[in-house]
Formats: sequence, C-alpha cells, structure tokens
Amino acid sequence: MDWLRIAAFGLLILYHIAMAFSPWDWVIKTEYAFGWLIPPMALLTPWRLPLLFAVSGYASRKLYARAPRDFARSRALRLLVPLAFGMAVLVPLEMWVRVMENGYPGGYLHFWALDYWRSGIFWGREFPSWEHLWFVAYLAAYTLLLAAMLAWDGGRTMRGIEAAAAWLTRGRRLLWAPVVVLAAARLALLFVAPERQGLLRDWGGHAQYVPIFLFGFALAGTPSLWPAIARNWKPGAAMAALAGAVVVSVELIWPGTNVPPHEVMALDRAARVAMAWGMILALFHIAETHWNHDHPLRKPLAEAVFPFYIVHHPAIVLIAWYSLPLHLSAPLDFALLLGGTAGVCAATYLIGRRIGWLRPLIGLNRLAKPESSARETAPASGVV
Repeated sequence: MDWLRIAAFGLLILYHIAMAFSPWDWVIKTEYAFGWLIPPMALLTPWRLPLLFAVSGYASRKLYARAPRDFARSRALRLLVPLAFGMAVLVPLEMWVRVMENGYPGGYLHFWALDYWRSGIFWGREFPSWEHLWFVAYLAAYTLLLAAMLAWDGGRTMRGIEAAAAWLTRGRRLLWAPVVVLAAARLALLFVAPERQGLLRDWGGHAQYVPIFLFGFALAGTPSLWPAIARNWKPGAAMAALAGAVVVSVELIWPGTNVPPHEVMALDRAARVAMAWGMILALFHIAETHWNHDHPLRKPLAEAVFPFYIVHHPAIVLIAWYSLPLHLSAPLDFALLLGGTAGVCAATYLIGRRIGWLRPLIGLNRLAKPESSARETAPASGVV
C-alpha cells in the first residue's frame, strides 16, 4: 500500500501541473491550453481521488489495530493540525493570487492581515476556501466520525463492516455490487444536490468517498477480500476501460462548460463510478502482487507524501503566477513548474523533518524520544 500511495500522490501532483496547461478551468492558467490533454486527464479524473480515500481507509484500519484507544486523538492531531496550518499559512497564498487575477491592488501581507479572513464574495472569489486541503478536511471528518462510532459501539460497528466485507467475497459481488450502490447513490443526488465541494454541502461526493473509505478500512482487516480482488481485478480493469471510453467521449463531445443532456450526464456519472471502482480493484491487485516488497526509499518517500501534498498546490500556483510575465515556451514552462514544485516539496520535507515544532504542522510524527513506545514510532504509511 505504501508504494500505491506514493504513486497516487505523485500522479496527483502531475495532474495539478497539467491542469495549468489544459483547456479546463483551474486556479491559474498558463498561456497555453492544449486540447490533447483532455483524453488522458479525463481518464485520470474519475479514479484518482477515490483511490486516495481507499488507501487512506486502509491506513486508518492499520492505525486502529495498533492503538484503538488512541485512534481518535492521533488522527485528529495528524490531520487537523496540518489542516489548520495550511488554512492559515498556505491557502492564503493561493487566494491572494486568485484575487490578484481579478485586479486586487494590495500586497500579500495586507491581504493576509485584513482581507483573507472574510466570508462571502471578495474580488470575484468566494471566501473562505479549502482549496486543495478539502481532501484533508473530508478525510478528517470521515475518520473522526468512524472513530466516534467505534468508541460508542466498536463491536457492532466492526461486525457490520466485517459482515459487509464477507458478503462481498462471494462470487462476483465485489465487482458489481459496489458499482450498483455507488452509481445509484450518485444518480439519485445528481439533479437534487449541486456538485460542489464543501463539507456540509457535497452530498454527491460524500456518497462516493465514504463507502470507498470504509472499503479500504475493511480490506486492511479482512484477508479474505484479497482473493476476491484477485478473482475480479481483470474484469474490473475491462470495466474501467469501457467506462473510460464513455467518459472521454462525453468530455470531447461536450467540452468545457457545455452541459450534455440529462441522460448523457447520468451515463457519464455512472461510467465514472464504474471506472473508479474497476481501477481500485486493478491497482490494489497490482500493488499486492507486484509492489509488495521493501526498499530503502520506501520509508522516506511514504513519510514525505503528506508534506508534499500540503505544499505542492500553492507552489504550483505561485510559480505559475510569477512565470507568466516571462512568456516561456510550453516545454520550459512545464519544466519550471515541475522542477520548481518538486524543489519546494523536497525542501519542505527535508528541512521540516529536522525541526521538531514544524513536523506536526506539515503532517509528520513528532520526533521520537528514546523511551517512546512502538506506537509512537509508527511507520509513515499511517499518515493518510
């Protein structure tokens, strides 16, 4: 799972850099908009975030098994502290660029001290905003709600999760049942609840992410699910390929902000669900059978994932903003964004890991004391 998690977050960073060059709307755009990016990015969009929630659920179960009584506290510290730090220090950088795009005249310190903390529309932008940290906010909410259920009646909750997992192991249920449930939930909400991010309004997102997070949680404690994944990953990959063809076709026929007919939109959303689930089955099988080995780089890379995630987004936005006046060629612009973002991420991790008070702010464990228990020196794979 560590290698899968490292690959998933690395792909996410590349995806966000590519967004600056794609025709789709994003935080900031370069001078270029390449239409040929639509098919590959459309093939990544349906499953990249569900995969992260599944892997995070898996890591959460490992942490719970290690220290059940400390689960809620440790999760709150590892998720809410970086979230608060990011909202106070990193997101303001992005929001400053966003309002400057619309003509905001003030400098950053003036913006941060007087304007960032407002609520409502300001210079054409909505405040407050999670920006990329919405994933951390959602994950914290799901984890702490699950922790509350486990603390209230852990036996019944675990039995329910294990019973559902056991039911899925029979025949082809693991292939089709989650798709039916997730697609039905998404379609039921499609024309009722707006598809907007927001912890208290994104019902369509929660209907997808919560079950997938719980699947990852169940998988980490139900070994019998692995043979079921091995039986179903090939048809799952085929299902993902067919669904991906539908997703790309819709994106090409109704590009940008063009709205397809309701029946086409419903087909597209169902295809996204099917593709996400098929890719999760295939990638979990690949990780278990081909990536289940250690390497000296695994531990530092796994530990670096969360700091990289926290800082990569503002790094991309700031580098893109300040490189716009340079009018670089597309290859140079991409090289600058990729190299600059990698440099900022690496520096954040390599420097931050050595500073005790900074470690919790960027999502790292506190420095272990000599007398620390094994629980306090848990592997990095439990971060998200």
